[in-house]
Amino acid sequence: MGAPVLNGPFTMPMFRNFVPRRLQPWIYVGMAVTFQLSGGLYLGTLNQMVGETALMREDLQMCLYANLAGMAIYFPLLFRMKFCFTNKSLLQAAAAGVLACNLAAPHVTFLPLLWLLCFIEGICKIQGTFECMSNIQLWMTPKRDFTVFFPLLHIVILGSMQASDLIATGLMHHFHWTYMHWFIAGAMLADLLVLQCCTRYFRMIKKLPLLGIDWLGGLLWALLLLETAYFFCYGDWYDWWNSPVIRTLAAVIGLTLAACLWRMFTVRHPFLEPKMWTYRNLFPVLILITLVEAFMATEHVLEEVFYEEVMHYYATVSARLDWPMLVGILAGCLFAYWWMHVKRLSYLRLIAVGIAMLGCYLVGCYFTVSADIHVSQLYLPIACRGFAYAVLSATFMVCLEEIMTFQHFFQALSVFNMLHMVVGGVMGAALYTQGLSYYVADNLSRYAPAIDRVAVGGGSPFDPAAFMESFMPQVMEVSIKQLYGWTAYACLLLLMLFLLYDTPVRRNLKAMPLWRKLRKEMGAAFRQDGALHLDGIKAEPEKEKQEPPA
Repeated sequence: MGAPVLNGPFTMPMFRNFVPRRLQPWIYVGMAVTFQLSGGLYLGTLNQMVGETALMREDLQMCLYANLAGMAIYFPLLFRMKFCFTNKSLLQAAAAGVLACNLAAPHVTFLPLLWLLCFIEGICKIQGTFECMSNIQLWMTPKRDFTVFFPLLHIVILGSMQASDLIATGLMHHFHWTYMHWFIAGAMLADLLVLQCCTRYFRMIKKLPLLGIDWLGGLLWALLLLETAYFFCYGDWYDWWNSPVIRTLAAVIGLTLAACLWRMFTVRHPFLEPKMWTYRNLFPVLILITLVEAFMATEHVLEEVFYEEVMHYYATVSARLDWPMLVGILAGCLFAYWWMHVKRLSYLRLIAVGIAMLGCYLVGCYFTVSADIHVSQLYLPIACRGFAYAVLSATFMVCLEEIMTFQHFFQALSVFNMLHMVVGGVMGAALYTQGLSYYVADNLSRYAPAIDRVAVGGGSPFDPAAFMESFMPQVMEVSIKQLYGWTAYACLLLLMLFLLYDTPVRRNLKAMPLWRKLRKEMGAAFRQDGALHLDGIKAEPEKEKQEPPA
C-alpha cells in the first residue's frame, strides 16, 4: 500500500516524527470512517424519535435532506479551503463542528434551527472526509487514477452508511436513541486528540486567500436545494396542490431559481459557472443519476412500509438486512475497480451492468414480497441493490471526471450530488408515497365489497376488528407489489436503452493536474480579472519544493 509516487516515496509531512510511517495513512482512513458515520440525526432511530419527541416523520426526514444538502453544496469550496488553511486546522474545525452538532441536535425541537444544525453538520462531515481522503490519494493510487480512487472511496462512504445504521440501531435497542449522538461525539473527541498529539500545522503550497468566492450565490443554491427537498418531503402531508402552502412554495422555488440563474450570468466569479453546464454528456449523466436515485428510493418507502406494516419487524430485525447490503456494496466496488482499472472496459457497459442489477433487485422484491416469507429470503435482492448502488455511484463519478476539466469538476460534482443525494431520492420517495396512497385506496375499493358473511365464514360471529387486522396488511402487500412492478418496468426500459447504444472502449485516461499547478492556474485567473492580488504573498521556500501527498 505504501507504493512510491512519481517524485519519491509517499510521505505525510503533517504527522510528527514519532508516528510510524506505515500507520499514518491508516489513521486518516479511520478518521474518514468516523466522519462518514456521523450525521445530524440517524434514520436507524427514526421510529423511536417520532414516538418520543413531538416531531413528525417528515420533520426528521427533512433533517436528513438538510444534512445531505450541506454536503452537496460545499463541494466547490473544498479546494479553496485546502489552499487557504492547513490540513490540521481544517480537520480540527470539521471534528469540532460534528461534535457540537451531535451534542446539540437531540435537545433542539425548533425545526428551522434543527435543520440548520444538520446542514452545518453536513458541511463539516464532507470537509473532514475530503481532507482525510485527499491526503492519502497518492497512497491509494500513485498515478492519481480515479478508476482506483473512486471505487475505494465508495467502500469507505457506502460501507460507513450501513455501519452507521447498524450502530445506531444497536445502541437504540440496548440503551437510548441519543446514545448514537454520544458515540459520534466520543469518536470526534478521539479524532481531536489524535490531531493534537500526532499532527502539526504544515503548509504544502503557498496560501491562496478566500477571495473571489460567490458566497451569496452559494447561499441561493443551498436555499433552492432545501426548498425543493421541503416541497417533495411535505407535499403528501399538505395534500399537494390543494394546499396554499405548496402552491406558494412552488412560486418561491421558481423565484429562487431565477435569482440563482441571474447571479450565475451576471457575477464575474459565480458559485456555479455557466461554462460548467456546456460540457458534452454532462446532462445525460445528471439525468441518469436522478433516475437511478428515484429507483433506489424504494428502500425508504416501499421497503419500510413492508417491514413495518406487513411483516411487523422490529428495528433490530430490519437492521439485519444491512449486512447483505454491505456485502453487495463491497462486491460492487471491487467489481467496478476490476472493470474500469484492471480490464479497462467501457464505462457505458458498466453502467448497464449496474442498471441490470438494479432491475434484479426490483424484480426480486416483486416476486419475494409476501407475508409468508422469512427475512433471509430478502438477502439476495438487498445484496443486488447494494451491488448496483456501488457500481453506479463509482462509475458515474469517474465518468463525470472524464468529461470535465478539473477547473469545473468540483462545481459539476456539487450539482451531481444535489441530484444524487437530495433531489432524486426525495422525488422518488414522494412519487412512491403518492402511488401507495392511490393503490391502497384503489385496492380497498376493489376488494372491500366482496366481504360478506359467506366470505368470512357465515356460521361464526363476525369480528370486524380482527378481520381488518389481517385484511389491511394483505391490501398493503398487493399495493407494494404493484409499485415494485411499475418501477421494475421503468428500470428495464432504461436498461434496454443502454443495450441499444454502445460506445468504444476507453483506453487512455486523462491525468489529474498537480496541486501546485492547479493553484497557479487559479491565481492567474483571478489576477487577470482583477479579483486577487497575489504578488505579495510569500511561500515557505523550504516546503514549497515538496510534492503534495494527495
